[in-house]
Amino acid sequence: MLNFNFVYNFFENLLSFISLAANTQIAHADAARPWQMSFQDPATPTMEGIINFHHDLMFFIVAISVFVMWLLFRCIYLYSTEEVYVVPKDGEGKIAEAKLLSEGIFHNTFIEIVWTVVPALILAIIAVPSFALLYSLEELVEPTLTVKVTGNQWYWSYEYSNCKNPDLSEHIDGKKFDSYMIPTDDLEEGNLRLLEVDNRLLLPVKTHISVIVTATDVLHCWAVPSLGVKVDACPGRLNQTSMFIKREGTFYGQCSEICGVNHGFMPIVVDGVSMYDFLFRSYVDNLLNIVEDDPDLENFSIDSDAGLNTDMSALLTLIKESRS
Repeated sequence: MLNFNFVYNFFENLLSFISLAANTQIAHADAARPWQMSFQDPATPTMEGIINFHHDLMFFIVAISVFVMWLLFRCIYLYSTEEVYVVPKDGEGKIAEAKLLSEGIFHNTFIEIVWTVVPALILAIIAVPSFALLYSLEELVEPTLTVKVTGNQWYWSYEYSNCKNPDLSEHIDGKKFDSYMIPTDDLEEGNLRLLEVDNRLLLPVKTHISVIVTATDVLHCWAVPSLGVKVDACPGRLNQTSMFIKREGTFYGQCSEICGVNHGFMPIVVDGVSMYDFLFRSYVDNLLNIVEDDPDLENFSIDSDAGLNTDMSALLTLIKESRS
């Protein structure tokens, strides 16, 4: 007899689970994790294209692997030494028997045409989306912001330039800073060992960003998996790529080119924030630099036409009070 209480409780728990899942924020995997076998969660259209292309290739890989393994095991089964064939003892009889068993297998023109044409067609089918993805990786859109990345032994240097936002350009153009790995003894709770840095690269989301990569000493490689970026840093040469970060988050990467004894201690951390937060934090950093140069803030004033006037006035007052 059907237990209606069981059915009622089942659907009630199912609806509760669906409601909880709908109200739960997605936790993105933007850093490497133990025993990871798949990609990190994508944050750019480039990385989404790479992952989708990988999944499409898996269809062909699985089908080809199954077919080849079936052929191998089939051949092993048919030509196993456990099979006993009764053949005449004379040599001519053995040769005749061998020809009979191999007839239609070796030197078959149709099979040779098939196993040549079919792989060629598969490669042609794969080439179409592959070329489209390669061209998209090399596509350069007029950037709103340009970031120069310089690899050093063994840290990264960053510089902002060519900002098209007039409210932001005066505060960020020409800004330079170095990014070093935080030693294990100085890590705070929640930090990732060998992946945390003292100065993170701050970038706005939903903005076309141009990244120029170079090096000062030896070969390095600036790689952030979630952003789909992996660019070699070569001394005396500028390599360029572009990014369009679609969501906010903290994205981790590392140097992917053996560059010396401390190669494993060159992490990369990119903070993707909204344009408002990017503007605000850039303005705050500018204020802090002014405070370092002018502790009493005697020569500093806020333009009445500048954006965020009320917030910046309050911040300036707070800094002056804290200084006093």
